[in-house]
Amino acid sequence: MHSVFTMLRLPIALLVCVAASCHTIPACAQEAIKHSFFIAGPSFTGIIDEDGNEAWNAGRAGARDGFVLPNGNLLIAWADEVVEMQRDKSVVFRYQKSPQNSEIGTAERLENGNTLITELGAKPRLIEVDSQGKVVVDVALQPETDNAHMQTRMARKLANGNYLVPHLLAFQIKEYTPAGEVIRSIATDLDELGGRAAENWPFTAIRLSNGNTLVNLTHGNKTVEFDRDGKVAWEVSNATLPDKPFADPCGGQRLPNGNTVIASYGSQKAIKAFEVDRQGKMVWKYEGKHNIHEIQVLTTNGHAIEGSPLK
Repeated sequence: MHSVFTMLRLPIALLVCVAASCHTIPACAQEAIKHSFFIAGPSFTGIIDEDGNEAWNAGRAGARDGFVLPNGNLLIAWADEVVEMQRDKSVVFRYQKSPQNSEIGTAERLENGNTLITELGAKPRLIEVDSQGKVVVDVALQPETDNAHMQTRMARKLANGNYLVPHLLAFQIKEYTPAGEVIRSIATDLDELGGRAAENWPFTAIRLSNGNTLVNLTHGNKTVEFDRDGKVAWEVSNATLPDKPFADPCGGQRLPNGNTVIASYGSQKAIKAFEVDRQGKMVWKYEGKHNIHEIQVLTTNGHAIEGSPLK
């Protein structure tokens, strides 16, 4: 990743005094957090640099999901297709949705080289596609609704080989085996979160290393971390943040320092994405012009985010 992004040459004192750890060094002057990040959004799909400028544009808006891959290519899901393109926009992989379904939800490149894709429509499914575009895994999903657009969003493959799939109108995050069996569900319509009336539709579901699951709840305007038993372990919302930045949170990411980045997709205000620490304090915000459906933070103060992104 260091070969893809230009690193800032910071003084040694600042390298020691990064924002994530500055509070542990009393004499240290805290450095403001600056991120570069990938946006999949309604008006712009591309990369924003740490100064808030457009650094790369895919040339097509309206993306649903996407990743900057370790080789620097971009894997992007639009409603009709999933494409991997190089920085010069030449396409090296393409999968177009099957005729039986109406749209694509998400895409993720897996460690085995396959691409995980969700299709929404008459036969909602999760598939793995090999490098030649051949479907090699096909899992029928159980979204409990015929509303294709609301069937599912950010599905991800887990380390155990299963799949984590948020189903919005079912108020459930379901864990599927490759055989299509649901072996675990996390309910998002808990009374303590406002019940179904709060419209806590799960959009992004991220399985953390401790076994908890981080979830963005769209119309509920909350980000909640559920423990292994489906109980609320951590929560932030407009009720806990003074700027009330939540407006249909869609994409999100847990950073290596434990902070959480949230994309406020429906925002009509200045804040389009923001970062909160474990104490629920906002420590960074993006106030640019682009609304964000999915986000991937790439660098922080000139340093690449290490490891596979939790998003």
